[in-house]
Amino acid sequence: MMKRCFYDLNWRLVFSVIPSLSLFVLFSIYSAPLNPLPSLVFFRSLIHNSTTYSYSPNLPPGWSSNTTSGESAEGGWREELNRSRIAVCLVGGARRFELTGPSVWRTFLKVYPNADLFLHSPMDNNAFKFSLLKMAPRLASVRIFEPKRIEETESQVHVLTARNSPNGIQGLLQYFNLVEGCLTMIHTYQNQKGFSYDWIIRTRVDGYWSAPLDPENFLPGQYLVPSGSSYGGLNDRLGIGDLKTSKVALSRLSLIPKLEAAGYTELNSEAAFKAQLDTQGIQYVTKRLPFCIVTDRRYEFPPSRYGVPVAALSSPGPLSGAKCRPCTPVCRGSCVEDVMTSLYKDWSWTEWGNGSVELCDARGEWERGWQRIFDSVSGKMVASERKRVWRMQLKNCIEDFEEMERQSFSWDAPPIEDICGYGLGVNNG
Repeated sequence: MMKRCFYDLNWRLVFSVIPSLSLFVLFSIYSAPLNPLPSLVFFRSLIHNSTTYSYSPNLPPGWSSNTTSGESAEGGWREELNRSRIAVCLVGGARRFELTGPSVWRTFLKVYPNADLFLHSPMDNNAFKFSLLKMAPRLASVRIFEPKRIEETESQVHVLTARNSPNGIQGLLQYFNLVEGCLTMIHTYQNQKGFSYDWIIRTRVDGYWSAPLDPENFLPGQYLVPSGSSYGGLNDRLGIGDLKTSKVALSRLSLIPKLEAAGYTELNSEAAFKAQLDTQGIQYVTKRLPFCIVTDRRYEFPPSRYGVPVAALSSPGPLSGAKCRPCTPVCRGSCVEDVMTSLYKDWSWTEWGNGSVELCDARGEWERGWQRIFDSVSGKMVASERKRVWRMQLKNCIEDFEEMERQSFSWDAPPIEDICGYGLGVNNG
């Protein structure tokens, strides 16, 4: 009789606990939709209390968490990425590519040697610097084009704003065309090769990377963007996603009519980027990433509430896509705290804690001797490539481009002699 009562009591306890557990799990999942794995692992450990489960928050959702070592799991995810097909979409004008280009090779293409590179860039007097891509192990497609004005539609004028864009709405459309054009190049390559990419990394030509891109930044079913520098939307200076999420994220032009239909108006680039992910139901994650955008533009110092801080390239970082230049920092520690806390957080603000950011006075041109500063920060390999570009002769440039054309599957560019001759006839210092 006592034994029966004991069993009855056990079952009553079980049935009384299950509803609470169910509510707890549902609440946990819906309150953190971007990453439900911790709640699920916790629930499994309650039910199977004889099994130990470890969870690494750095692993992407979808990767098995029932491993005895977070380190071995991360290594497994890296191996999985090395077996995956990855497209690296590089867009923008060459500008300071002698500084940024080698860092892309070092932190993307060398880390993920199976990645295919796609370059989409306008022709200008800096395009000859793309000869550096001769070092790319897998050059899939190159398109260097003569830029032309894009006719503005009523929908585009209604949805977008010219405010804070150096070249107005036309500047936004040119940028969107670069991004979506690269997606078109990827689609064409996939169709011709008869496969689909697992991942697309979209980055900018003027991005300087201080550290490799970690495997934890590949998140199945979610689109990864840098934190900070959101300008009322989402930081659109980098994006990483699987094929499905990337198709939406890179469709910068073709989704504008849908933004208009959803009632959006007066959007800058970052706000339009966030709107297109929201309207298409794409989940996104923001993370600090080890890169910055090298800029020649001048900005007031110290920046006001809606001003733009310019980080020293030597900052410990990660700078997460903030504007930067090689400089002798004029603002560190408490000075940075004063500046950053005065900025509107949903605009140009970037994470600055633990001394990760040091600031330049960007009111004037780059300081004399910036080359020495850059070389000391970037290391011997990147410094040697910078010097090689500056010493480059027309013959060397043509030879490098001819090698690139031989390596690439698809080549759409002006005559190589024109690319090299146009650039090497000006002072690049």
